[in-house]
Amino acid sequence: MTRTLWIDATFRTLDPDRPTAAALLTEDEHVLAAGDVAELRAHTTGITSTIGLGGATVTPGLVDAHIHTAGYARDLTTVDMRGCTTQREALAEIARFVAGLEPGRWLFGGRWDANDWPEGLPDRDILDRVCPDRPAILPSIDGHTHWVSSLALQQLSIDDHTPDPPGGTIERDAVGRATGILRESATLAGEHLMTLHSGDLTDQLRVAQQRLLAVGLTGVHCFDGEDARAAYETLRAAGELAIRVHKSVPLTALDQAIDEGRRTGDGDAWLSTGPVKVFSDGALGSHTCHMGEPFPGGGHGMEVMSVPDLVDVVVRATRAGLGVATHAIGDEANHRVLTAYAEARRLAGPPDVRHRVEHTQHLRPGDVARLAALDVVASMQPTHCTSDIRLVERLLAGRDLRSYAWASLLRAGALVALGSDAPVEEPDPMAGIQAAVTRQEPETGHPQGDSSRTRDSRSTRRCTGSPSPRPGRPVWRHPRGRCARERPPISWPGAETPGGCRPPSWVRCAP
Repeated sequence: MTRTLWIDATFRTLDPDRPTAAALLTEDEHVLAAGDVAELRAHTTGITSTIGLGGATVTPGLVDAHIHTAGYARDLTTVDMRGCTTQREALAEIARFVAGLEPGRWLFGGRWDANDWPEGLPDRDILDRVCPDRPAILPSIDGHTHWVSSLALQQLSIDDHTPDPPGGTIERDAVGRATGILRESATLAGEHLMTLHSGDLTDQLRVAQQRLLAVGLTGVHCFDGEDARAAYETLRAAGELAIRVHKSVPLTALDQAIDEGRRTGDGDAWLSTGPVKVFSDGALGSHTCHMGEPFPGGGHGMEVMSVPDLVDVVVRATRAGLGVATHAIGDEANHRVLTAYAEARRLAGPPDVRHRVEHTQHLRPGDVARLAALDVVASMQPTHCTSDIRLVERLLAGRDLRSYAWASLLRAGALVALGSDAPVEEPDPMAGIQAAVTRQEPETGHPQGDSSRTRDSRSTRRCTGSPSPRPGRPVWRHPRGRCARERPPISWPGAETPGGCRPPSWVRCAP
């Protein structure tokens, strides 16, 4: 065993009785003590090395509580339209990217956002103009809508007469012709094709994990498919897994997981079983999140799974020792998910593992305390708040809602975990902490006077560990790992001054 004394740094412990230390003593991957340099030297033996960090700030390793690592890894090699503000710009970016693709290869990627495009939603006809000889499937920024070409529709066996699948929509024009816009469950076949034709996921995750380490992440809760689980198992067996992974179970694999005896929390420090992932609605940007009041243009969004069906899933998972993590964005979706969790608790008894609500974006006032009382984890992504500010102002103005209400949930005693939802957002945890602290667009400082901020220490804590999956145990568990930065990680004066701060430079990140 190798002991190392780390000095010449500010170590942020997140211990309210001793928030900082000047030195840290470790033994291999374990932290033994934090304190003053002289104190640690005087009370320890066997130190074999001393490492100075050049005045860096060191925190516990940061954990992204909601990320799609397979999607993030695949997106590193696909077309990226995040910066496109018009259809014209998007088509130009597609044409540029396609010019470098070998003949016959599918076109994937996208991450486009048509909410502010002056031309509105795109369609397959304009995509066919720049991509006439290959199938194209281009997910929107939130991943809940696909823009696909005519060749892709043929591969998906979708034509003008194909009925909408349960929980999904095939958009059609005024004469009933499929436009090439697919929503929610109508995207599932396309997701499967992207999995088949996107290359070697193990190789892609090997690269992606280094990028995640580079932004300060030492652990992730991954919400991708069984192919991602298999790829991580391959990396683990080869000794190449460099980031700690809590891997969810997709709903399509629930029966298999139960038959194999998987239980949430099983595994080891590097690769463990997560909760079952379920969808209850869509997304705000796609206008498919399930709202209690209609959108300005009409429609309440989309219910992807009914309450009775969700109760059945939660009961089965609970009895098998599996937690459930249900995607819920709209206020109606969140309300129904909490109703389903309460009913499942009545039928199956208190769960051995905590259930989660993924995103928890828009809540009715009464559901804040209700979530806390049910001992449910609110898994939230602060950069959704700052990315969606103007969309929320446009679509949800005047409603009595608690939106992105992590501060209200914390005051109510709820468990809150923070993540990024990458590749929907960038995985940089500092951007998430800044969003939680300021609730403002970093470029403009909009809006002013938001009363729902949280302190930087509380936000950092929600990014440095995982809520214990099992009730009755300490509610927050810290993973092994530490991250050092050249500059302090929190540098927004009083958390009141908008913009202007550079992200920290990461000089060392040890999982």
